[in-house]
Amino acid sequence: MHFQNVFNVHVNRAPMNGTITKLGYRPGKFLNAELDKASEFNERQSLRMKTTDGHDIAFVQIAGLVARRIVCQVHEGTEIKAGERFGLIRFGSRVDVYMPKGTASLVAIGQLTTAGETVIADMASKEPRREGEIH
Repeated sequence: MHFQNVFNVHVNRAPMNGTITKLGYRPGKFLNAELDKASEFNERQSLRMKTTDGHDIAFVQIAGLVARRIVCQVHEGTEIKAGERFGLIRFGSRVDVYMPKGTASLVAIGQLTTAGETVIADMASKEPRREGEIH
């Protein structure tokens, strides 16, 4: 999960190479996207992807308190590359990424990430999950 405040760029980028296999829109509330409960209660657009190496992953665009407009620019069957734009959320938002069980995170809790640049996981790596605190 990465919360984007009003000073961030709100373009959403694909976490891996693959094909979009399912889209699901859910209307909802507009709670502060930084809150955990935003994943469950806020308006959101879910995307499921079959990666080029055969994994199923999902990522979710979540609207926020101020960000009330989700734009999804792909459809089922769209082939997309890691870092490629797939949508945006206007004025503050959040994107959650769900990886297969056992995938080790390569970022620490609270670490600032940059879309299209920060590697959040390597599904082929045997490197253990990164731990740490951001100060």
